Amino acid sequence: MRRYTLSYLAAIAFALALNSAAPSAYAQGKTAALSGKVSSAEEGAMEGVVVSAKKGIVTISVVSDDKGQFSFPTDKLGAGDYAISIRANGYDLEGGAKSIAVAADKPATADLKLVKAKNLAAQLTNQEWITSVPGTDEEKKFLFGCTNCHSVERIVTSTHTADEFLQVITRMAGYSNNSFFLKPQLRAVPRDPGRLAPNVSKDAAYLASINRSADDRKIELKTLPRVKGEGTKVVITEYDLPRKESQPHDVVVDADGMAWYTDFGGQFLGRLNTKTLEYTEFPVPVHRAEMPKGALDLEVDPQGNYWMALMFQGGVAKFDKKTEKFETMQLSTEFLNSETQQAMVGPTSWTVDNKLWLQDPSLPGMYRVDMTTGKTE
Repeated sequence: MRRYTLSYLAAIAFALALNSAAPSAYAQGKTAALSGKVSSAEEGAMEGVVVSAKKGIVTISVVSDDKGQFSFPTDKLGAGDYAISIRANGYDLEGGAKSIAVAADKPATADLKLVKAKNLAAQLTNQEWITSVPGTDEEKKFLFGCTNCHSVERIVTSTHTADEFLQVITRMAGYSNNSFFLKPQLRAVPRDPGRLAPNVSKDAAYLASINRSADDRKIELKTLPRVKGEGTKVVITEYDLPRKESQPHDVVVDADGMAWYTDFGGQFLGRLNTKTLEYTEFPVPVHRAEMPKGALDLEVDPQGNYWMALMFQGGVAKFDKKTEKFETMQLSTEFLNSETQQAMVGPTSWTVDNKLWLQDPSLPGMYRVDMTTGKTE
């Protein structure tokens, strides 16, 4: 769950794929700020191990090559003390997390030894859990709907019976799709559990068959293979967000290096200065206080302003980049109901014909709004 929170909910990741034609990231005279080799007694030199160095709110990650070698570019890793960690399913860093000091004028080195993981289950992703649990593809299909609010690990480590899972599924149907375990949000009108699970009794029985409700139940844990070859030539930078309950959804990086993002579970437009690491959050006006909060799509119009689709709030918001003020628009009353969700907004050509397009998952169609009259079709 900690890994799930960090990677999906509490960080924005920007990945730079290095030039695949170059024999190495430093082939043109570049030196590494930190380099080393990853190995284990079981495999020797290990390819595809993610090595991360964290200082403050920033985490830089690289991946080891076919010789087990890893290196951090000097333009990514400045001087300072870094917490070093790894990710390679089935393995832990010997001795736990390490701290390494990087000097401004002298490259640092660190050879990392890995040992067999003490708790493999804690390392599995949702995809690996779904691969590991017994069952047919048809039975497992239901699990793909359980990975937005929480991980599959919560299901398999539970002890619920089939009858108890029926109660859980009924309760889950009452939450909005922009909920998660740190910030559940109730729908104004709960959905019929049959919409969430068309074969609810059968699905509940299946969930009980793969969890710990029987003492002798064992699951063979299966992990995905580590990345190889060209896939190792990446540098990933993550920025921790100030609020743990943030759910960054769409991210747009402007010409000044500012990263703008929507919060799927809150009424905020966020801005991160990737150079100074300064965060600013702009509160978005609330249209319908009784409905779940949060925005999904973030788009830029020809004037450089940002538009947000406000999901259950039933409308959109336009953020004027110059004045840093919001202008909001709500759908006409006849289109508002408990299921209304503005997921996507299309302002990319609205200055041509003064028409704005909106998408709503609860409709088999789209909205078109006349920005002069406010008429919605």
